[in-house]
Formats: sequence, C-alpha cells, structure tokens
Amino acid sequence: TTLTRGLGEGLGVRGAVTSPTFVIARVHPSLGDGPPLVHVDAYRLGGGLDEMEDLDLDVSLSDSVIVVEWGEGKVEELTDDRLQLVIHRAVGDTTDEVRHVTLTGLGARWAEAGLETLTA
Repeated sequence: TTLTRGLGEGLGVRGAVTSPTFVIARVHPSLGDGPPLVHVDAYRLGGGLDEMEDLDLDVSLSDSVIVVEWGEGKVEELTDDRLQLVIHRAVGDTTDEVRHVTLTGLGARWAEAGLETLTA
C-alpha cells in the first residue's frame, strides 16, 4: 500500500490511498487529466480467476493504472502487457526498512521500456 500511495500522489488522484483489504478494490479518480488509479487487494480472493473476473478490471485496463497486491496467480489472464513488481526482504534480514524490488515488464508494451537499466 505504501508504494500505491506514492503512485497515487504522482498521478494526482483524489482521496487518501488506503489498503482495500475489506472492500477488495478501490477506484481513485484523477484530480486532473491523468488516469484513475484502481487499487486491488487480491489476498482474500480465492485461487481461481472467477473472483478476479467479477471485479471487471479488464474494463479499466486501457485507461487506468491498476495495482493488484497479492496478485500472483490471479492477474495473469487479465492482460499480456503488465509490469510485475516483486518486493521482498533479503534472506536473514531482520530490519523492517530494507526491501529489494524486482521489476519485470511483460508483453509488447514493456519490450522496449529499458527496465534492465534501472538500478537502486
């Protein structure tokens, strides 16, 4: 949710970006001409695609920024073009501050994005 808050600030969306754990999905409209932010917490969804499909996220794919937390195994069928972020702590790291982020661009949209040149 912290990352999604930063995206919301950068996009200039309306309202506070909070965890959608209990409502599953929240839409944050843009205050300007930018895209809305759709924030989904898929943790409580079952393993099948039916519950993801019930959210109708495919309707918003072309004109929204959609963040799906805990989406592995659930979002793959939504679109071929997506940016996958994996956030983890190093093995044995006991601090709460340090995270490692892996970005993987999937699909034609991300083929020329140059993600491999990004470093911390």
